[in-house]
Amino acid sequence: MQAIQITRAGVIGLSFLALASCTEGSGKGKTSFQSQYATARNALEKGDFDSANRMYLRLAPEAGALQPRVRLELSHSYLRSGNFKAAAAEAGKLAQSQSGAGRAAALSVQATADHELGIAALADGDAKAGKTHLMQAEQALTELLASNPEFDPLGSLAGRRATIAARLKGMP
Repeated sequence: MQAIQITRAGVIGLSFLALASCTEGSGKGKTSFQSQYATARNALEKGDFDSANRMYLRLAPEAGALQPRVRLELSHSYLRSGNFKAAAAEAGKLAQSQSGAGRAAALSVQATADHELGIAALADGDAKAGKTHLMQAEQALTELLASNPEFDPLGSLAGRRATIAARLKGMP
C-alpha cells in the first residue's frame, strides 16, 4: 500500500511538472486538453477509475509530449482499480520506451502490479505464473532501486523487493 502511495505522489508531482512546462499554444486546444486532463485526474483521485481510464485512453493519442505521463497515469489508474493485468501491461510497455525518472515511475507501477498478479496466481494454485510475475516484479524493483533510489525514501519498495525475494527463494 505504501508503494501505491509513493507511486501516486510521484505521478502527481511529475504530472504537474509536465503540464507546467507546456508552452503557450493556440489557446483552445491547450485549454481543452488541460480541461480534459484535469477531469481525468480528478476522476482518478476520487476513485472513479472507469471514468479516469476512459478519459486517459481518449487523451493519450493527442497528448503529444505528454503522452508518457498520460499513459503512466492510465497504468496507475488500472493499478488502483485492481486491474493488475492491464496495469502491468501498460506500465511495462511504457517502461520499454522511457529512460530516467519516467522509466523508474513506470517500473514502480509495473512491479507493484506484477507482485499482486503473482500473489493472486499463487493463491489460485498456479505456481508457474505466480513465480513468473514475482520474478518480473523483483527485476523491475531491482532496476528501479539501483537507478532511482530517491523513488523509495521510506524503504517500502525495498521492503517489497525483499518480501518477493524471500518468497522466490522458497519456491522450486
